[in-house]
Amino acid sequence: MNTTQQRIVAMDVLRGFALLGILLVNIQSFAMPGAAYLNPTAWGDFTGINFAVWSVTHILADQKFMSLFSMLFGAGILLFCEKAEAKNQSPAKLHYQRTFWLLLFGLLHAYLFWYGDILVSYALCGFLVYLLRNKSITTLLVVASLFMVISGGYSLLIGMSLSQFPAEAKSGMMAAWNPVQQELNKEIAAYLGSYSTALTFRAEETLFMQTYVFFTYFLWRASAMMLLGMALYKSGFFHLKWQTTRYVKLLVTGLFLGLGLILYGVKSNLAQAFSLEYSMFLGSQFNFWGSVFVALGYASAVMIAVKFQWFSALQTRLAAIGKTAFSNYILHTLVFTTLFYGYGAGLFAGTERWQQLLLVIAMWGVQLWLSTLWLQYYRFGPLEWAWRSLTYRKVQPFRN
Repeated sequence: MNTTQQRIVAMDVLRGFALLGILLVNIQSFAMPGAAYLNPTAWGDFTGINFAVWSVTHILADQKFMSLFSMLFGAGILLFCEKAEAKNQSPAKLHYQRTFWLLLFGLLHAYLFWYGDILVSYALCGFLVYLLRNKSITTLLVVASLFMVISGGYSLLIGMSLSQFPAEAKSGMMAAWNPVQQELNKEIAAYLGSYSTALTFRAEETLFMQTYVFFTYFLWRASAMMLLGMALYKSGFFHLKWQTTRYVKLLVTGLFLGLGLILYGVKSNLAQAFSLEYSMFLGSQFNFWGSVFVALGYASAVMIAVKFQWFSALQTRLAAIGKTAFSNYILHTLVFTTLFYGYGAGLFAGTERWQQLLLVIAMWGVQLWLSTLWLQYYRFGPLEWAWRSLTYRKVQPFRN
């Protein structure tokens, strides 16, 4: 296997791993009122096995896999541009065409199916970070750090000054953090109603996600992770050019620092009973920062596994998911909105966290099997093929 093949396989395996992990977190937004994702005490049972499932998911998955996916998106921009330049094509033109179509796909996904869409944020950040693609590794890391400080600092500043906020502003925050039963019932009724009812309710949530949440969080966080991914790409990280000891050091350091911060955060948030005053802004800082270190640890672990061909059969299946990640991501939405919303099986707000975990594991099994089977017959996932054809303004070959 030559270096280019290793690089692509390593990125595909990591992307597949990240996509499966993301579902552990996203299932909460598919299955329960939105507040339950931010504040686990806002909805449902939070004891026994449900507490255990939340704890494991929060510590090992929340923000970690999104960070991995964002890093890969940034690295993917550089890989895409390299391929364009090798064919004497304009990388800027193709990148912006490609990103425009991703934005359109994301808008359709968000408004028509699920407010938790990440594609719009990736597209908007992709427009920005492309401008920095030729910068040095040091510059990319410095700007990434600055972006993280802006996002984390905003949250920290709000949390430290919350006592000075007027009562009306605090009540608005409380409505999002720990809604009263009447508001929860409205959301449940909307998603258990008809498609048009869900569509109308979702539009408001989606607009909020793509404005306030994007400009205060996703713009900075996702862009930072993309720039970090670019820096790793330029350093040879995804090419498997690092010495094994260097990967091991990042793995151990990342997990030690990251999990230490996150575990302390869990302990402190539990001690504060997930109160708005502490947990919404201050208590969230531990996972905000810790997740970056854990993501780097995960990435290093996958690079080591690919380098030494450990679990090769599993790697092949993860790589297949990674190659069809766009289609698999949308498949998550189609399957679980149909399962949970009123125009499908109507299970919204009707499953506990441990039951959601079983559904996630079942979906993993389906995707590990289906993605590998699909690529035996087709070159791309269906959405990858459509996206590629639109990007190049030419219908791409589809079947093998």
